[in-house]
Amino acid sequence: MIVRKFLVRQGRQLFALNRQAPAFTRSLSSEIPNETSIQTPSAGTAQLARNPVDGNLQPSSNSSTSSPRNQWGELERRRHKFNTLGSAVQESYDPEDVLRNPPSPSDVTLEMLLAAGTHMGHSTSRWNPQNSRYIFGIREGIHIISLDVTAAYLRRAAKVVEEVAARGGIILFAGTRKGQKRSVVRAAELAKGYHIFERWIPGSLTNGQQILGHCQTKVVNAMDQELTKFRVDLADRPSVKPDLVIVLNPLENVVLLHECGLNNVPTIGIIDTDADPTRVTYPIPANDDTLRGTNLIAGVLGRAGEAGQERRLKIAREGKTTYEPITSRQLRLDPLTGTAPPGSELEKGNRD
Repeated sequence: MIVRKFLVRQGRQLFALNRQAPAFTRSLSSEIPNETSIQTPSAGTAQLARNPVDGNLQPSSNSSTSSPRNQWGELERRRHKFNTLGSAVQESYDPEDVLRNPPSPSDVTLEMLLAAGTHMGHSTSRWNPQNSRYIFGIREGIHIISLDVTAAYLRRAAKVVEEVAARGGIILFAGTRKGQKRSVVRAAELAKGYHIFERWIPGSLTNGQQILGHCQTKVVNAMDQELTKFRVDLADRPSVKPDLVIVLNPLENVVLLHECGLNNVPTIGIIDTDADPTRVTYPIPANDDTLRGTNLIAGVLGRAGEAGQERRLKIAREGKTTYEPITSRQLRLDPLTGTAPPGSELEKGNRD
């Protein structure tokens, strides 16, 4: 019994030694097995071997190389074929177009005002309660200006500018903030008016004879041609005052607006949610902090002044005027009092 168990145990060990362990690794050898294969040459290879390549062969008519004329014709054919495919971007917004080619008042849309950022007001803690009729709502603590109201008030102000320019009035554009110089100059150029892009000198209207007395003035006819014979009559005349003042930043030009009120000069201004709308005659509720918005509004008003000037010159070519001409005697009188300035030659003649 003991011998049988011993043989069984030793036999199992003997069979285990002769058994090979399975290989769990693959061969990493990159050698090519030495197997020779005989390949028979194909018909094309045999043909090339019999006919060597000739360097003097000419390209066939189906070759990709063609004349420039044929290439141009193929290009035009493909362009005509694929011209209708794809998408075309139209009416893309470019802020620089507002300065180069400002829109007319009739072309102003709500999308244009929205792209310019005119609807963004100030924080609700800084608002002026008198602007409540211009506010559309509140979003994240900021007042939103109604674009419908902005468009309506902008068209009304543009109509005022057009009528003043059509009657030969003097229009003054004022914008003293950084970056407003180009828009102010461009608007004054279109409306044939005047501009101020630096600090307003206090007293230029209330004490204009002392501050602006050295400035040269001239008299023009209906066709804007200077009449040199009236230069003598302007010697004793007070300084010329504007007929309309357009202010792009009323908060920094309170003195200018106050002087315009004292001299009965109508004003147009961009009123933000923190400004006082009673400071100006014709308010335009909009964001006065964005240059895109101020450039757009100034361009629209300048384009309106250009339309008024064109209408005035068209009537002048027909021999008519949109205003009542003045005589040489009226030119010497004070436009406010209607009397001769004290100490002038006209006053001395009246005494005699």
